[in-house]
Amino acid sequence: MFPQLPTWLTWSRIVMIPLLVLCFYALPMPVAGVAAALIFALAGLTDWLDGFLARRWKVTSRFGAFLDPVADKLIVAAALVLVVHHNSGLGLALAAIVIIGREIAISALREWMAEVGASARVAVSWVGKVKTTAQMVSIFLLLWAEPILGLPTFLLGEWLLYLAALLTLVSMVQYMLAAARDH
Repeated sequence: MFPQLPTWLTWSRIVMIPLLVLCFYALPMPVAGVAAALIFALAGLTDWLDGFLARRWKVTSRFGAFLDPVADKLIVAAALVLVVHHNSGLGLALAAIVIIGREIAISALREWMAEVGASARVAVSWVGKVKTTAQMVSIFLLLWAEPILGLPTFLLGEWLLYLAALLTLVSMVQYMLAAARDH
């Protein structure tokens, strides 16, 4: 057992960001999108694996609990910027702004709630979990962009991103209402 492995897996997601960007811009399309999508999928796998190992080996830490969502937000924001930069359009831009803006707002809310001793009120909800799943799958599909088995991958990714943005707003309202109840 390697007790630091979960934390190193979390750090690896941050290290993958420059690799994601470099592949996206340095390789020719469509190879660049496929490579970026695979890097993003690998990051998603490390996200699942670091949490699984930390809980299984009972090596959770406060630092790991802090770093994990930071790494997630950074790679998601980087991938969304790449998608929007490469595919200009009002819908994608607005969805990306909603998702990134919500992450900033909820991070600040969680920090404030921890300061006032009410951090349990802003725990992750099922809407947040569905949002995260839609968001991660959509970003993978948007980066990949090439049809898979004849399916319009980019279009599916776009609609999933709109769903994720809608669920993002719903979960943000839930968090804000929960935080406002007593404060």
